[in-house]
Amino acid sequence: MSATAFDWLCETSSRFSKAGAALVQVEGRRWLKLDNYVGALETPCGTRIEILPKHFEQGDCIQQSRVLLRRMIQKSLDLPTRKVGATALQRFDAPLTEWVMSSFLEAFDHLIKRGLRFDYQRLEEEQRYLRGQLNTARQMRQPPGRQHQFQIRHDIFLPDRPENRLLKTALDIVCKTTEDPSNWRLSHELRSMLQEIPTSRDTTQDFKQWRHDRLMAHYQPVKPWCELIIQQQTPLAIAGEWQGMSLLFPMEKLFERYVAACLKDSLPPDATLHTQRSSEYLCTHQGKKVFQLRPDLMITQGEKSWVLDTKWKRLDSELGSKNYGLSQSDFYQMFAYGQKYLGGQGDLVLIYPKRGAFQEALPVFEFSEGLRLWVVPFDLELRRILAIVGVGGHL
Repeated sequence: MSATAFDWLCETSSRFSKAGAALVQVEGRRWLKLDNYVGALETPCGTRIEILPKHFEQGDCIQQSRVLLRRMIQKSLDLPTRKVGATALQRFDAPLTEWVMSSFLEAFDHLIKRGLRFDYQRLEEEQRYLRGQLNTARQMRQPPGRQHQFQIRHDIFLPDRPENRLLKTALDIVCKTTEDPSNWRLSHELRSMLQEIPTSRDTTQDFKQWRHDRLMAHYQPVKPWCELIIQQQTPLAIAGEWQGMSLLFPMEKLFERYVAACLKDSLPPDATLHTQRSSEYLCTHQGKKVFQLRPDLMITQGEKSWVLDTKWKRLDSELGSKNYGLSQSDFYQMFAYGQKYLGGQGDLVLIYPKRGAFQEALPVFEFSEGLRLWVVPFDLELRRILAIVGVGGHL
């Protein structure tokens, strides 16, 4: 890494820390330790930093980690794709940002072939001929020397609408930042077709005006990719004069959403998955509820309920003498969930990523005779929790 890129990371980390979102930990002048974020960063000097999840221990770890990260992002954010499954992900051996830009260009190219939506725009102007409607109020105020000019209003059919402005803005970002020859060629081909469409001046407002009716259905596959490129997932907006192509995701939150999305696909019809339930509090103080309890996931099936919490941490089932690497504070938290959400009776589940040293569920932890805690691995490849006897067939 260049010295300028290192200094920029230190400066950016300092701004994040002041706002309560640590990005990196500086260890001397030679080391940076990433703080639970994955994705990609681009520095002002052009250095691209790829941050991959630390999961694989054998084989081509970089390639496997890239495929895993893309799969988790795609599943967690419900991103559409026209490519087929994991095979396409494995073929595209490039950093995360290039994969996002390639997916956006593919979806946008398909949209262009189906045709952009135009919209009528009301235009008021002065002309020497009548067209549309005569603006009588303004015409009556015409000075004597300009009465031969007509104040008119009429509609023109233009592609200048919020959705197209956002797509043009995202396309301009891709044209400026991509380093992949295929992406560069396709992005410039598409931009040449959008000469008459302006870029968005207010992306937030234009996203609010993005329509989702039947006539705009063919725009939906490209919207999530457009949002990723324009809004760029970062812990905080990187303030200042530099705004490179950066995509950062909190690994804890990404793992939580990935598990939730996978579980939702495998639940039986009569079971319901709830995310971030917040109906219970730890205690009351002077008649007011305080310390809200928010488990990551909760499954209800008839009269039965299970509380689940996800943790992106490497456990070792051989380290029983050291509590397998489990955190005592997590157990306190799960005990509180069990008391408030399950009434002290039922099953709680802590979910960790499956790895070589953690292949199967640990022996059950019992808080009391009726309240049990299971610590289980989640297979990131098969997208499922290993079965727990007595907790439910869908787990």
